[in-house]
Amino acid sequence: MSTLRVGVIGLGEVAQLIHLPIIESLPGQYELTAICDISPGLLKSVGDRYSVKDRYGDFHDLIAEGDIDCVFVLNSDEYHAECVVAALDAGLHVLVEKPMCLSPREAQEIIAARDRSGKTVMVAYMRRFAPAFTEAVARLPALGPIRYVRVHDVIGENRLIIDQTAYVERPGDVPPDLIEEKWARRAALVREALGDVPEELGWTYGLLCGLGSHDLSAMRELIGRPQRVAAAKMWRNGAYVVALLDYGDFVVTYETGVDDQLRFDAHIEVYGASGSMKVQYDTPYVRHFPTVLEIERTDGDSYERSVVRPHLKDPYTHELEYFHEVVTTGGAPKTTPEDYVEDMELFIDIIRALDQP
Repeated sequence: MSTLRVGVIGLGEVAQLIHLPIIESLPGQYELTAICDISPGLLKSVGDRYSVKDRYGDFHDLIAEGDIDCVFVLNSDEYHAECVVAALDAGLHVLVEKPMCLSPREAQEIIAARDRSGKTVMVAYMRRFAPAFTEAVARLPALGPIRYVRVHDVIGENRLIIDQTAYVERPGDVPPDLIEEKWARRAALVREALGDVPEELGWTYGLLCGLGSHDLSAMRELIGRPQRVAAAKMWRNGAYVVALLDYGDFVVTYETGVDDQLRFDAHIEVYGASGSMKVQYDTPYVRHFPTVLEIERTDGDSYERSVVRPHLKDPYTHELEYFHEVVTTGGAPKTTPEDYVEDMELFIDIIRALDQP
C-alpha cells in the first residue's frame, strides 16, 4: 500500500489552499478518491477541478461507500470527533486538522476508537513539521539551562492575507438550519469542556483550540509541559490573551490575539544562559514562505547571530509526507490524540485562570 487512496471531508479554505493541491503534488503517495461537503456548489466545483467521481454530501456515505484507505477530516471543529470515530470504526486511517475536538469526552471516544480499530490517528499540527522547528528541537540542548521563553502569536485575520494571494470559493448554499446546528453544537461542547462560564470565555476557549493549539503544542514539544498556569489575563472580549506559564526553573509568557493588520507574527523564542533561539513562522496560507530559525550565541568575547533556513518545502507538505510514512510503515505519529489531550488540558487551565476574580 504505497499510494494511499484519500477521502477528504470538508472542502473549505484549508482544503482548497493546502491539502488538495498537496495531494495532487504527491502522486506516488496519495490519490484523491472521494470528497465530501455539505455545500453542493463546492462538491461540484472541487470535484470538477480534481476530476473526482465519488462525491458525497454526508460523511457517513463517504466512509461507507468510498473506496479509500484514509480520510482527511478538514470540516468544522464541532464535527471532527464524530467523523474520526466513524472512520476508525470503518477501518480507515485518519488525519484530523487541529483542534482534534472540543471536549474531553470526545477525545476519549477518539482514543477508544483508535485502540479498538488498530488504525492511525494523527493530529495535523503542521508547525511541528516545519524544518526550522525540528532543527530547533535538535539544537535546544546547546543553549544550556533555559532562563526564559516567549511564545507569541498575534496575527491579522487569515482572510485578509488569503484574499490578496489566492482564490477561495466560499459557498452561499449551505442550508441555514445546518449553520444554526453547528453553533448550537459548538456551544454544547464548550459547556461540556468548561461548564457554565461567561460567553467571552467560551469564545476565548475557541481561540485557544484554534490558533493557540499551534503555539502551545509546539511549545510542549520543544520545552515540555508547564507545571501550572500561574496567571492569565484577557481583554477585548477574549480576543487577546496573555498567560504566565510556570516551569519551576523558568517561566513562559504566552501572548495571542487576532487583529486587522495584514501581517503574521508568530514565534517561539527560548533564552538560555549564553544563547537564544527563535523559531519565526510566516502565514501558512502562502505556501513555501519559509519558517526560519534565528540563533544568537556568546562565546567568550564573541557574539554571533545567524539565520537558518533548512528547507523551502512548506510544513504542510512535510506533514503529509510524514503521515504517509507512518501509515505505510505502521509507525506511531508524534502528534497523537493523547498529545492533543495535553493541549486541551492546558487550554482549560488557562480558561480557569482567566475566570479567577
